[in-house]
Amino acid sequence: MGVISLVALGSLDAQEWVELFNGKNLKGWEKLDGGAEYRVENGEVIGISRAGTPNTFMATRKVYGDFILEYEMKMDRGLNSGVQFRSTATKPDGSSRVNGYQVECDDHSDRPWAGGIYEEADRGWLYPMTYHRGVSQANKPGEWNQVRVEAVGPVIRTYINGVNFANLVDDARKEGFIALQVHSIKEAELEGKEIRWKNIRIITQDPGKYMTSGVPLGPEVSYLANELTPVQKTEGWKLLWDGKTTEGWRGARMEKFPEGGWHMEHGSLIVEEGGGAESANGGDIVTVKKYRNFILEVDFKLTMGANSGIKYFVDPDLNTGEGSAIGCEYQILDDKNHPDAKEGISGNRTLASLYDLIEADALLFGQDNTKKRFNGIDKWNRARIEVRGSKVEHFLNGVKVIEYERGTQMWKALVAYSKYAEWPAFGEAEWGHILLQDHGHEVSYRNIKILELP
Repeated sequence: MGVISLVALGSLDAQEWVELFNGKNLKGWEKLDGGAEYRVENGEVIGISRAGTPNTFMATRKVYGDFILEYEMKMDRGLNSGVQFRSTATKPDGSSRVNGYQVECDDHSDRPWAGGIYEEADRGWLYPMTYHRGVSQANKPGEWNQVRVEAVGPVIRTYINGVNFANLVDDARKEGFIALQVHSIKEAELEGKEIRWKNIRIITQDPGKYMTSGVPLGPEVSYLANELTPVQKTEGWKLLWDGKTTEGWRGARMEKFPEGGWHMEHGSLIVEEGGGAESANGGDIVTVKKYRNFILEVDFKLTMGANSGIKYFVDPDLNTGEGSAIGCEYQILDDKNHPDAKEGISGNRTLASLYDLIEADALLFGQDNTKKRFNGIDKWNRARIEVRGSKVEHFLNGVKVIEYERGTQMWKALVAYSKYAEWPAFGEAEWGHILLQDHGHEVSYRNIKILELP
């Protein structure tokens, strides 16, 4: 296929580019981690898959901060690969392991996430292509594709064949090397398959003025801590928690914020360990305002065995006895180590589920080859809840895991066989508070933001 140059789009003079690969040998590069083979042939770097070895990387010896990177890439069918950037060879704990951002290259029919951004050996998927599904056809599996990466400050964008794929804002990594990945393999039939790269070049002098313009961008996804981007402000997003004070929140059963059981530290709102009892330490907290139609995003971090929840359409007056305030609940749970994961019916009390009603399952929506993508204990994960009238969706780390409609016959039947059966018309309120649950375990929250919809 003919590749599409983005040079004109970025108004970039040819002399501004610096070649990272001389077309003859791997001078300026070094192999890290695994034992896969790399060779140079006909002006191409060729990586050959090898069984029994971990991910292998051919990395630049130089590090790069802000840049625009272009390369052409062709991969045999069935493989998974990518190109690292702002990456390091050592993790914070001192262990030797390549970690950093990666532009994904894959050809899975059930997960066409080429062009997405994955953070190798750290937070996992930052921009899975579930955020921008309509562009996957611009990538041509098994053929040459031109890839462009723009990393200027916290703004990171990827393009394949002239089409924007990922549109990420993240400030966790400022600089690092660039590396060509040969992914580990499990299937014997993938042994010896090849990945090819050519025309690898970079600009580092004032790259911001050469960023692509005139091309539609995908939805912006930001991981800035308790901060809205200019785009989010324009769209109408609001921070529900400012990262510093209790403004906008109160106890579910009091007019002020609890004096104990919660604290704020390093930009996180933390419910404290309290022996596992439900709403018995500081108690639940709710937004002062009520909400109707909205998109809510909340980043959360679980400790081992922890239980909590994000509730919406909460009416604090429904349950005046012991326990938590009542509302629809996005379950926050360590499925592996908390016994509640095995309670309920068919997994409907597990992470990201609509608690006691509907199990979270990405397979139902054809979006991935696993039921859920959980980044792990003591790592940040992202919950997203979208409410449009009676229709509601749950997302975990960018992947939809639940959709349902309130008030239907099916809804009423689910409620009738749940712990909510004693509350008439449960979950059918038009307006309600948003709640963070105290279930007696330490859980951290941040980046709590909302976009109210018509």
